Amino acid sequence: MRSEPKTLLAWLCDRDRLPYRRFEEKFTETGVRLFGHDPHNPTCGETQFRRWTGGKLVTLPSADTCRALEAMWPEYTAEQLFGPPPQDDPQAPALDLEERVRMTAREAHEGADATATASVSDNTIDELHDQVVSLARRYHTLPAALAYEEADNLRREVERKRDRTQVPAQQQQLMILNGQTVALLAVAAFDLGYFPSARTLARTAAVYGESSRFVPLQAFADGTLAYIAYHSGDASEAVAKANRALTYGGLGDVAQHRLHSIQARAYAHLGDVVSAQRAIHLSEDAGRDRRDELHDAVGGEFGFPGERLAMSNSTTALLVGDAAQAEADARRALSLLAQRPQDQQSAHVRAGAAADLAYARLLADDVDGAAEALSPVWEVPADQRNTGIVVRTARIGRRLARPAYHGAQLPTELRERIEDFTRVSPPYRLGPPVPLLAIEG
Repeated sequence: MRSEPKTLLAWLCDRDRLPYRRFEEKFTETGVRLFGHDPHNPTCGETQFRRWTGGKLVTLPSADTCRALEAMWPEYTAEQLFGPPPQDDPQAPALDLEERVRMTAREAHEGADATATASVSDNTIDELHDQVVSLARRYHTLPAALAYEEADNLRREVERKRDRTQVPAQQQQLMILNGQTVALLAVAAFDLGYFPSARTLARTAAVYGESSRFVPLQAFADGTLAYIAYHSGDASEAVAKANRALTYGGLGDVAQHRLHSIQARAYAHLGDVVSAQRAIHLSEDAGRDRRDELHDAVGGEFGFPGERLAMSNSTTALLVGDAAQAEADARRALSLLAQRPQDQQSAHVRAGAAADLAYARLLADDVDGAAEALSPVWEVPADQRNTGIVVRTARIGRRLARPAYHGAQLPTELRERIEDFTRVSPPYRLGPPVPLLAIEG
């Protein structure tokens, strides 16, 4: 049985999935970032790591070691890191009555379903469908790590039910649900900065869509593959994926808007301004009141509301150098978002549009205006600072690092705040370094 962590440092390593080898790599990287490539940088052997996490230190280690550890977890001091772990997980939500009722309902349903023999009740499939819809619609409120866990648990449950039925119609329904959970896993993996895994999961979702003849899922997965591609520096592949998805029949207007928006971004990365602008125009077309069973009927993370479209097109406008259009689209995204009920407002969209607005103002050398626009960004909780937000703020940081701003107080303060903001984000803290090649919408 695994023992309880003895120190806050041990608790954080467990939380962030940092066994000794990964901890040592990050510790060394942090030392290089702080002190340069100096042979006297602090190091940590495995025995020392066991002492640090085992609560066996009498005095704190060297000042440089403490500084490196505090840079890895800026929200804590060295004294706190070597002190006792928290009594309660601050990231774990309190078990309220609504959650208790939901758990009881699920347990009761599972108990009833277990009485079946080699078949699956249609009610069970309906329940799984409702759970997929619920997760898709709650996705914008969840930290990506938690969304990933929920989606993976749901995927396992769907697969268990698929193993219990030989009814073709039920097999197809469960295959579609399985594909939808995998598609959500792909989005969450991307938000966490795990691009190779996100690509594999998106391809898996596409296979489920193809096997079940559920075209909207194929289109969504190809769109996801497209934006993973241009984030990975392969704009040509991104254009190809988006173009292929747009050839599928049976897609609703929302799906078309999403795919044209992704297509526009891919063309912008290729430097094809004319094609990018044409794709933007198509993404904003009023449509023909067409709907499909994924982007519309399920919606949520599979949807693409007006504010998200405006935010994405703002980013594309920045990439092609149209700062005025970028500012207009970012403002429109924020305005549309503000019209929604509070519980339906996406922190990702608000922060993304605000960052685009700030960058557009920086292009006009309006640093004060950029600082004002960034206000909503700082409000995003650390565990919801996903890849899209991190990449956007990093781009602003690079702009503020230009020689023209050296020595100026406000640009320096903003750049340092962006570094602190990024350092505790999941893509930086949990995943590999995020390629800062694009700005995701």
